[in-house]
Amino acid sequence: MSSRVSRKVRMGDLTAGEGREIFGRKPVILLPLGSHEDQGPHAPMGDYLLAEHVATRIAERACASGVETLVAPVIPFGGANYFGSTPGGLAISQATLRAILLDVIGCLLRHDLSNLIILNGHDGNVQCIQEVTSEIYRSSGCLIPNIYLWRVATRLLVDVVGEEKTRQTSGHGSDVLTSLAMHFFPDRVRWDMIPGPSARPEVIGLPVTGLATVGFDGFDVSVPLEVAELAPSGVAAGDPRLCSPDTGAALAEKLIEWGARFVRHYKDHSKKASRKTAV
Repeated sequence: MSSRVSRKVRMGDLTAGEGREIFGRKPVILLPLGSHEDQGPHAPMGDYLLAEHVATRIAERACASGVETLVAPVIPFGGANYFGSTPGGLAISQATLRAILLDVIGCLLRHDLSNLIILNGHDGNVQCIQEVTSEIYRSSGCLIPNIYLWRVATRLLVDVVGEEKTRQTSGHGSDVLTSLAMHFFPDRVRWDMIPGPSARPEVIGLPVTGLATVGFDGFDVSVPLEVAELAPSGVAAGDPRLCSPDTGAALAEKLIEWGARFVRHYKDHSKKASRKTAV
């Protein structure tokens, strides 16, 4: 086999022979996570597709800059039962997500593939990822950064459309995911079903502020309600009609470039970050 760097960036596309050669060079490995949920009547339910696609584009950009990077298979089911109450929503428990993460990361560390970065695309995964990576760091010294992609993208959206429009268009079922889907997967978007903003319901006389929160005197209060009750249309905030492929294209470029720069920084500093070799 040629010793040149393979152009394949997804681990699932590698042959076993290619894998043995590339893994021996200790590449950076991106592990994307997402969910399968109601993103409104217009957007694909498999929003894990966006996390996987962005991870792939970041890997390609990082490889082009000289940092060999691979993308592990996406974990498509989100933790926390936000969307189990909506038709077609597929959610897993935090215990199941924890077990999956420990098993997948454990397989990688078994072969000393410890240059890992988690690219998360679902709010319900955040706490579990932090707990698992903290446990791994305490036990093995392997420091695994995790990035909530859509939180970064929301910050970058201000640079694309400005603060006022960001406030108008941001929310579940709107930006940032709708504009990114319009850019990356225009054939999967139901353009004829894009709704206007939903009226925010009230719970115990308080306005709903998120997928599991209500507002009181400027603060969020968590409530144990399901998304089907809080956002029956799948749109919890923002105006999807203000989303666009152009916004998605500009935002994607910023997000991919930011991600590739982080990969390079991490690769340059990863040995210093770990206390000892992971096993």
